[in-house]
Amino acid sequence: MKLFFSYLRSHIRLLVMLLLFSAVLSGVLALYRTPPEAALYGLALCLALGLCFLTSGFLRYRRKHLTLKRALARLPEDLSALPEPGDALQGDYQQMVSALDGLRRRAASDAARDRDRAETFYTAWVHQIKTPMAAMGLLLQSGTPDAALLKEELFRMEKYADLVLTYQRLDSDSTDLVLRDCDLDGIIRAAVKEYARLFILKKLTLTFTPTGLTVLTDEKWLGFVIGQLLGNALKYTRKGGVSVYARGERLVIEDTGMGIPASELPRIFERSFTGENGRAAERTTGLGLYLCQRACALLGHGITAESEAGKGTRVILDLRRSEGPME
Repeated sequence: MKLFFSYLRSHIRLLVMLLLFSAVLSGVLALYRTPPEAALYGLALCLALGLCFLTSGFLRYRRKHLTLKRALARLPEDLSALPEPGDALQGDYQQMVSALDGLRRRAASDAARDRDRAETFYTAWVHQIKTPMAAMGLLLQSGTPDAALLKEELFRMEKYADLVLTYQRLDSDSTDLVLRDCDLDGIIRAAVKEYARLFILKKLTLTFTPTGLTVLTDEKWLGFVIGQLLGNALKYTRKGGVSVYARGERLVIEDTGMGIPASELPRIFERSFTGENGRAAERTTGLGLYLCQRACALLGHGITAESEAGKGTRVILDLRRSEGPME
């Protein structure tokens, strides 16, 4: 009964129009002094036809309602169960539903992919941070731990913590970006000072040639990029050292490390790509260079790498002025 009244409400304008037509017809017949029996007979025929059409329309309405209810139960998996549209307006509604379903599916796919990426990253990150934690535990068990070695492992843990925080900030809606003219040498010196102890412990040289450049950038984010590149150079360099210098408005960070195979060079900025060197050195997240590339894109800077296996790597930051953030 509730469905029947719903059907009547959806056709209320048509029913009112039919009643008005009946009233007009009755008035015309009365003016022409038509016998009441003939007028009532005509109205009865009209009423019978109207009831037939009303019943037929209600049955179609009920079938479509039941089909939609069945389709609703299967909606997340299959839209093909929807009934054929009865008119252009219903077709428009079904197109909207299909478009929304496509957006839902893409959003679900993106969310699943992001969850997988985050799970992969955090799993690798936990394993990675366990290494300095285990090293600190062994040093403390020795009875007279070397303070310098403890500081080195603590520094590595701090860098891993910074990495995960940067990962979260870059994937959030707000990155607290502030672009202004900055002294590039000051940013480089701050990053070099952070890693100076590791250079001494690993007995590697660091050659820094002041650039004298002022760049439009965000000091914190560019400092993260330079620090990450210095950390990578330290990780994969066993002898020799690291050089930091400028080529025009491009900053070059060059090391004498193990280098990158030519086949892997195009992929080093991909998310979670570790490569042969990363797998051989230690379990890594493969996000360091990816985050550098993301941060550079945010700042409007370019980043490229040149390398040859066994002969070191050069990472080049293009710091020429741009119109602003690229993202």
